[in-house]
Amino acid sequence: MSKVDNNPERRLVLITGASRGIGQALSLKLLDAGDRVIGIGRDFSHWSLPRAGFEAVTVDLADLDTLPQRLSQVAGDHRPWVDNGLDAVISNAGAGRFGHLEQSSPHQIRASVDLNLTQHILVARSFLPLLKRRGRGDLIFMGSETALSGGIKGAVYSACKSALRGLAHSLRQECAAAGVRVGIVNPGLVRTSFFEGLAFRPGEASENAIAPDAVADAIIAMLDAPPGTVVDEINLSPLKKVIRFGPPTVQS
Repeated sequence: MSKVDNNPERRLVLITGASRGIGQALSLKLLDAGDRVIGIGRDFSHWSLPRAGFEAVTVDLADLDTLPQRLSQVAGDHRPWVDNGLDAVISNAGAGRFGHLEQSSPHQIRASVDLNLTQHILVARSFLPLLKRRGRGDLIFMGSETALSGGIKGAVYSACKSALRGLAHSLRQECAAAGVRVGIVNPGLVRTSFFEGLAFRPGEASENAIAPDAVADAIIAMLDAPPGTVVDEINLSPLKKVIRFGPPTVQS
């Protein structure tokens, strides 16, 4: 992977969950546009596309005991370019576990909350001071349509995304005086590896799920909004919601 350069004319974006799905699609679009990307993820071994302007940083965002230290290390290891040019943080990482609430163990519930809510809070806590110090920048969270309406067998996941939406709305007001824009994207079914290991997935037709590129385009539109204008929230959904049920798929 290429080291991120220090050219101030190129936007610098930090993306969590960058190794797969929406995070990978967004990273590639930004790189194609000439931006610089710091990608945080748990495993980049399958990403075989070396790109100029991209640096992969391996971090287990679900390990809350070490996460604050690791995030501080990420900022510290790259202090020159972070201080001089961090333009946006996209807090994207997450994973789903679905079933009736009573089918989830206390450990599984905590793990879901850790990954789908608490780590987003810690990411914001770590990098917001850098954006505020610069006096401008964007913080965008990856939400979910379940934050708006809930979902069968998804109580814990929906609760996490609802809380994340509340976090985004609160930080939107809190950070405005510092020149930092905060927003959230709430997609419905997106055709990614999110469904690996789950007993359901979107229908096969193109209109049954959102393409990762479409979500990436929505995030880029938020980043490209004129200064002084905030896109607070974007909701995306497939034209025809169709869910297929069957045995869990196995991650390749």
